[in-house]
Amino acid sequence: MKTLVDAQHTIAPAPAPSEGIRKRKRTELKYGLLFASPVLLGYLAFVLGPLVITFALGFTEYSMVGTPKFVGLDNFTRLFTGKEPLFYDAVVSTFYYVMVSVPLGIVFSFVLALLLNSKIKGRAFFRGLFYLPVIIPLAASSVIWLWMLQPDFGVVNYVLGLFGVPKIPWLSSDSTVIPTLILFSLWMTGNTMVIFLAGLQNIPSHLYEAIEVDGGNTLHKIWYITLPMSSSIIFFNTVIGFVNAFQTFVQPAVMTQGGPNNASYLIVYYLFKEGFQFTKFGTASAAAFLLFLIILLCTAVLFKFSDSLVYYEGQERGK
Repeated sequence: MKTLVDAQHTIAPAPAPSEGIRKRKRTELKYGLLFASPVLLGYLAFVLGPLVITFALGFTEYSMVGTPKFVGLDNFTRLFTGKEPLFYDAVVSTFYYVMVSVPLGIVFSFVLALLLNSKIKGRAFFRGLFYLPVIIPLAASSVIWLWMLQPDFGVVNYVLGLFGVPKIPWLSSDSTVIPTLILFSLWMTGNTMVIFLAGLQNIPSHLYEAIEVDGGNTLHKIWYITLPMSSSIIFFNTVIGFVNAFQTFVQPAVMTQGGPNNASYLIVYYLFKEGFQFTKFGTASAAAFLLFLIILLCTAVLFKFSDSLVYYEGQERGK
């Protein structure tokens, strides 16, 4: 009797997969890797490969002539000790630009998405109008704004002069060049606006109706419904915004060339000049790797606080 009971409660082992099933899985894996190979090869050739080479060149002295000479931590030491004076200028200017432009861009694009999500006449036209700058190449936009912001005959100063505003040295003053680049960054918030707009359209309308039944107004809807339900989109745009802002290059390269007095010498422009103008590829590679670590650290900090700030539907906060 005991043997019979034990036999009834014994779980039979799962049958081993047949040879046909194993063969089919191997075939699926082979074809899967075959179809994914262009992406994998592109990642190895254009992302992982250059990253490893840059890290290796950071420990060498190399000017594209001859073979790299191993110098150990000398490049990093020169950067940290100030023997490369423009590096600290570039770091300070970059953090100034990033820490102001990213929050300002998130707020501006979110407010713009709220307005374009409301029922207004010509809504489709305005959506296309605010997205249009993204289609224009950034270098072309930089040249156009460089002409418009010219202090003597630029369109912006001319229009402001009609209202009695004195001429502003937008890009020719140490104190105004970074704020001007920050304002210019708002010109390129079309992608962020579209992502916010897509998130706002996915918020269930019955949540807003419940607020109205309870006597809530527009501010209540935004604070208790829109912001919590959009927190994941805000987090995503913030991470992407920080990553892109740290890599800003075209604006200072086209509009200011790092000036005046190195006030807009952003770090990517710095490593570009070090590598391709002064042929100091070791120093440039070391600076590029430090930039990678800075971006990685900032991203890690954002993800660290995401659990307490981001609401995911169907999941308790902090879990």
